[in-house]
Amino acid sequence: MSHDLPLSPEDVEEIASILAKSSYDVLDIETARFRLRVKRSGDGFTQEWTPIGGEAAKTVTSAVEPDVVPEEDGLLIIKPPLPGTFYRAPQPGAPPFVEVGDKVKADTVVAIIETMKLMNPVHAGVEGEIVEIVPENAEPIEATSILMKVKPE
Repeated sequence: MSHDLPLSPEDVEEIASILAKSSYDVLDIETARFRLRVKRSGDGFTQEWTPIGGEAAKTVTSAVEPDVVPEEDGLLIIKPPLPGTFYRAPQPGAPPFVEVGDKVKADTVVAIIETMKLMNPVHAGVEGEIVEIVPENAEPIEATSILMKVKPE
């Protein structure tokens, strides 16, 4: 790459690691200074970096699909599609996306996961009733964490 990348090699490695653990095939990051596109390519990733002059920073958001796993007691477990910080509401002071007892459909947004300053809305991925919300708001979570338990409809 002939450009001076405004990210360290560790930053790019972390971005590729997040992409590897997610359901994304392409991750586009655009700031006032650069655009970075990381894309799955066979067993690895390709990256394109383009400097940007004088443009306003853009926020990148994309919906991510959670992993839904059945549990022994008949409940479904919603797991995060990627690690990050779990948020129950779209912004501080706003009402939560869902509460225990709420009915959800597969496309209902139930949370946001913030990963590397990207806000990723998470859909329920299942139809049913929320019976438990496991992490606290603003709690860091791993890709193996349990977000919510849902009684299927």
